[in-house]
Amino acid sequence: MSTQNPTVLLIHGAFAESASWNPVISRLRAESVDVVAVANPLRSVSGDAAYLRDVITGIGAPVVLAGHSYGGMVITEAAAGNDAVVGLVYAAAFAPDHGESALQLASRFPGSTLGAAIAPSPLAGGGNEFRIRPEAFHQQFVADGTAAEAELMAVTQRPVTEAALAEGLPTDTPAWRQLPSWFVFGDQDLNIPAEALRFMAERAGSKGTREVAGASHAISIGAPDQVTATILDAVGAAG
Repeated sequence: MSTQNPTVLLIHGAFAESASWNPVISRLRAESVDVVAVANPLRSVSGDAAYLRDVITGIGAPVVLAGHSYGGMVITEAAAGNDAVVGLVYAAAFAPDHGESALQLASRFPGSTLGAAIAPSPLAGGGNEFRIRPEAFHQQFVADGTAAEAELMAVTQRPVTEAALAEGLPTDTPAWRQLPSWFVFGDQDLNIPAEALRFMAERAGSKGTREVAGASHAISIGAPDQVTATILDAVGAAG
């Protein structure tokens, strides 16, 4: 166990961007926690994870990885066999096993309404990328946020490729089998059903799970105190 306090890396998911972590960032900084919000490319699990590994190397210190939504796919891959990573936090996030994709996990249990809310756009290199239609964004992604917050997030959302959502986890041994993990999510998540999130937390042997009543998929916006507390649990365990 390291005697150096870890740096927290925050990895956003699909239809979001780094500033979606702002309420959590301010709370972590108030606790004197070093934190970096990583710009997730959202192009492929393998490529996004390779980029995150480069970021981890550049930090040059132990890290706790906190992923939101599809960001959970990325941290699970990037942390596998990576000695710099000391803990994982899944914030309304996928915690896949080998070969499992975001699309598979989201549809494993009933309740997701994301499919009806997204609009595809063709990519010059082939395939599609997805974004949430602006008029559907508030209800689908951040129902417990204000209209102003939802409007801003809809405008700044970053689309994800269909290939990224369909790619199964490449690594044979997902990081949550090797590292301690913590989970926080809302029971009103319309992207990833709460039943799926509970299943993944139990399977990963979560060290601590917070299920927030009434919270939407954008858990860092709707429940920043609970997300921050979960991350602090991971940081404290690694210290």
